[in-house]
Amino acid sequence: MLKDKRLYTIGRIIFILLPLSLFLCPSCQFKEQDFADFIDLEAGKGMKFCPYGMHETDLSEGLPYNCYLPDGTSVNDYNELLEEIEAEEGSADGPRKTSSTTGANVLQELLRYGNQKKVIEIPGTYPSIDGNWDEITLSGKVMLPAGKRPKRMILVSHYTVCSNAEAPSNAFSLEGLLVQQGYGLIIPDYLGYGVTADKVHPYLVMDLTARNVVDMYLAVRPWLKAVGYEPEYDDIYLMGYSQGGATTMAVEYLIENEYSYDGDPEKINIHRVFAGGGPYDVQATYERFVTTDLAGYPVAVPLVMQGMIKGNNLNIKMTDLMQTWLYAHMDDWINSKKFTAAQINAFIGTTVTHKLLTAEAMDQKSANVAELYKAMTANSITSHNWVPEASVYIMHSMDDEVVPYTNATNAKSKWQGANITYNFGHYGTHIKTCLRFIITVKKLLKQEEEERKLYE
Repeated sequence: MLKDKRLYTIGRIIFILLPLSLFLCPSCQFKEQDFADFIDLEAGKGMKFCPYGMHETDLSEGLPYNCYLPDGTSVNDYNELLEEIEAEEGSADGPRKTSSTTGANVLQELLRYGNQKKVIEIPGTYPSIDGNWDEITLSGKVMLPAGKRPKRMILVSHYTVCSNAEAPSNAFSLEGLLVQQGYGLIIPDYLGYGVTADKVHPYLVMDLTARNVVDMYLAVRPWLKAVGYEPEYDDIYLMGYSQGGATTMAVEYLIENEYSYDGDPEKINIHRVFAGGGPYDVQATYERFVTTDLAGYPVAVPLVMQGMIKGNNLNIKMTDLMQTWLYAHMDDWINSKKFTAAQINAFIGTTVTHKLLTAEAMDQKSANVAELYKAMTANSITSHNWVPEASVYIMHSMDDEVVPYTNATNAKSKWQGANITYNFGHYGTHIKTCLRFIITVKKLLKQEEEERKLYE
């Protein structure tokens, strides 16, 4: 009895002293308790990438609420949209439809791989250019695995966002799930979001947006080395869905034409490219709006119009091609960056193209549309006299109601002979395919890791 009492007393003393000893002995503490110890922001002070914050996100209990789908819906807001999502899980090279699977199951699938639960998010600014090639300060976010060097960096071009709350510097990007597998992400906001939210976003102006994306990578790369988070491998992945899919291919084009020369101190090595659901042919996308008289994603119509006209400094009045009632709301609905795509689509209230565009805009032979087509061609990556050199994986749903499937077939026809794996199938809506795309990228990354281990 006395022995039991002594053991109880000793246990109580240990219970009290152990936490105290951990507090008094910093070397005994888990660094995860203070994420500020992971990265010394002062070490990278004075460089082109200038962080203005740091935040740690724990994914052990799921995705944060400020993680958005392409229409601005939070992934954790289980409303009708998420309940409609059919998981097409299966293998990386083919779907397996499961009609009983809900949006919640898709999210569980997204979280399944990898054991890295804590993500360090670092928003910051960097120098780039605007549409007039004048210097401008843009913003974006770096996402890193807590407490260890990333395997590789993934340069992400994000999908269409409409509210500034969805900009990567302000939100947890869905692609951030890849940090679970030990990768680091660099995700620019694009001109018109983040610190430049007061400016018009040059939607689908590919050469400018691609340069803005590459400029962030060039600014972040030396900063990672300075703060001790230089990746294990110096070649990078490129990744993007929807608007980001087309931008990703434009980024590859820019890198392979300007940053891959031997001896260039800013040489960039591409390991692999992942592109999904992209408007690679802007003119074909517009023509589908007109010929079918259907805009499944109505906010895309004013976005494309404004991007082509203002982003390319065309001598066309917006009201010549856009219905007056819609143009009247451009600033308060779209350029204010207050509303998500889902909200703006509800404001617009119709998917009938001729109710959004004027008769002149619907006439593909009109003079203004001819000028518009020139700009669209210039901003279509498939119009370039170029074939991708890096290994590319492209996914597109034949059922895509936002970015017509013809974009994918045009890309395949243009890039014959390239090292491209195409995955086209009946994967459902644009948003459902976005989720499948990210699931597939996770699986492909995991496969690459397993294959690499076999040869090490």
